[in-house]
Amino acid sequence: MKMRLMVTLAASCLVLAACGQGGEAGGAQQVADDGSASAEGLQLAPAFDLVDSEGQRRTLEEFRGRVVVLEWTNEGCPYVQKFYNAGAMQALQREATSNGVVWLTLISSRPGAQGYVEGDEARQWSSRNNAGANHLLLDPTGVTGQAYDARTTPDMRVIDEQGRIIYAGAIDDRPTNDPADIEGATNYVRAALADHAAGRAVAVPYAQPYGCSIKYPGVD
Repeated sequence: MKMRLMVTLAASCLVLAACGQGGEAGGAQQVADDGSASAEGLQLAPAFDLVDSEGQRRTLEEFRGRVVVLEWTNEGCPYVQKFYNAGAMQALQREATSNGVVWLTLISSRPGAQGYVEGDEARQWSSRNNAGANHLLLDPTGVTGQAYDARTTPDMRVIDEQGRIIYAGAIDDRPTNDPADIEGATNYVRAALADHAAGRAVAVPYAQPYGCSIKYPGVD
C-alpha cells in the first residue's frame, strides 16, 4: 500500500535544491493523507516491504514493539560522506543498536543514478562503509521513500514501539557538508532516542532536512 506522508510546515521543506541545504529547525505536525493518527496526534509510519542487501524481505511490521530508526543514504552525496567518512554515522548506529533500537538504512536511488546498488554491490556497500545498521534496505522504485516524504540524503525518521513517527528530518542542526561541523552539533536523532527512552515527549519532533536530493525516478 502506497501512502504518502505530508509534513505541514510553513515555508515547507518541499522546496529543496538538487543538492541543497535546509533552513532552521522547527516543530511540525505530521499528517497522513488518509487521516490516520494515534491518540496523541503522532502519525503512524507507512508500512513497507523491501529486500535487504542479503536478499531477504524486510517489513516494518516485523519490528513492531521496538524503536526503529530509518536513515536515507547515498554514498556519493557529500552530506552523507560528512558523517560516514568521519565515522559519526556508524558510531550513532552502533550506539542505538546497542540499546535495542533497530536501525534500517535505506537507498532509494533509482537504477543508474548516484547511490544505486543491488546484489553484491549492496553487500560491499555495507562492508566498505563499516556500517552499524541492522539492515540495508533497497528501494529502487522510490515507493517507500516517497511514502515517508523523504527528500534528502541523509533524511531520518524515528519510529516508536507502537509504529508512530516521533522524529522526522535532519540528522543535526549544522546544515553543511563539513565534517568539522559534527563536533558540537545537536544530533536530533540521538536527542529523540534519549527523550523517548526517558519517557519524555521528543523535544524537537521535526527539523528541516538538508543534503542531496534523493534520486527518485524522474528526479535529477
